[in-house]
Amino acid sequence: MRQSSDSLSHHLTDNSVVCLMAPTASGKTALAYELYDTGRYELISVDSALIYRDMNIGTAKPTTAELTRYPHHLVDIVDPMQSYSVAEFVNDVAQLIDNCHQNGKIPLLVGGTMMYYMALLDGLSPVPDSDHDVRARVEQWRQEEGIDALYEYLSQVDPASHQRLNATDTQRITRAVEVYLQTNTPISDWQAQPKQALAQNPNQQWYALGVMPDRPWLHTRIEQRLEIMWNDGLVAEVIDLLNKYPLTPNLPSMRCVGYRQVLEYLVQIEHPVFEQPHLDKAVFYDAFKTEKDTAYKNTKAESTLQILAQSSVSDAQIQALACQQMQNKALYATRQLAKRQYTWLRKVSQLSDSSVDSSINASPIDTQNALINRGIKIEMFTSMAQAKDYLQ
Repeated sequence: MRQSSDSLSHHLTDNSVVCLMAPTASGKTALAYELYDTGRYELISVDSALIYRDMNIGTAKPTTAELTRYPHHLVDIVDPMQSYSVAEFVNDVAQLIDNCHQNGKIPLLVGGTMMYYMALLDGLSPVPDSDHDVRARVEQWRQEEGIDALYEYLSQVDPASHQRLNATDTQRITRAVEVYLQTNTPISDWQAQPKQALAQNPNQQWYALGVMPDRPWLHTRIEQRLEIMWNDGLVAEVIDLLNKYPLTPNLPSMRCVGYRQVLEYLVQIEHPVFEQPHLDKAVFYDAFKTEKDTAYKNTKAESTLQILAQSSVSDAQIQALACQQMQNKALYATRQLAKRQYTWLRKVSQLSDSSVDSSINASPIDTQNALINRGIKIEMFTSMAQAKDYLQ
């Protein structure tokens, strides 16, 4: 990994665009605040969870006071039951970058959603946006017959996507079926078409700066931050969301790490919030009854919980065990998220100016084929301090 000691402060031109990429809980936000205080930067969030209003604790969203002092674009822009596509994100960022440059500021894109960064740096395939009616039809099909039926259909109409996608990848399978029904063209064909990336703009100089801290250090940080979230009331926040919004378990907002595990816990303890008339209780219960958690298995704890539920043990004891399971699963899921982010960043660090043309169709693991030589300056660091020295 390259660890540059050169200062970039005298080289950043007015047309610069800086991407600060790092795993969850690594200190990106704190560095962004310091850089903002220099007066040279304007902050653009690259975080698919921070876009949601009222999802504050589980997303580690800056406080209202922090957002007032350090304004972030693309924070609190949609409600949790709304969708926000990658294409919408790219369009918004394109406009924000132009606005930043017009204001005499350098846009600092900071966050950990690698899919968003990939769209900016490598480009998007010209896949049409989803049609609302088609989406509703496919969702009804999925609920009635299960994701296996959609996956089997995909094998007939889009064998390439069927082979590429995991049978449990509900979100991408559903999207592939939607695209075919809407356009009569497989999504794999759309994805094979040439892409145009914002980072290819000849009038801008893009910097992709990645930070990959020591893994044990990051794991400690993740545990500490999760402990803060539990103490600050993440469970209560999810209950409030369910009370306020007509949510479903398969919404992107409810698949965010932390929120997903709390939802499962609330179903497990049969929380009365699901009796709300604007919620479909059966949908929530079915989602976690049939959902197979292939990544994390705590067989002993699950078995113990079942035994306790069938015995005369108090509800408080059962809830305590379920709560501990929830916290364990959230910790594991967050570590897995960080692992995927490391994988993506490691591939970026291996890129060189001699990289030749190829592209990816959604998998971060194939990133070494994605970022071809497009004039993007790529630097990798092992700490935020190194990135700070490079930028100040």
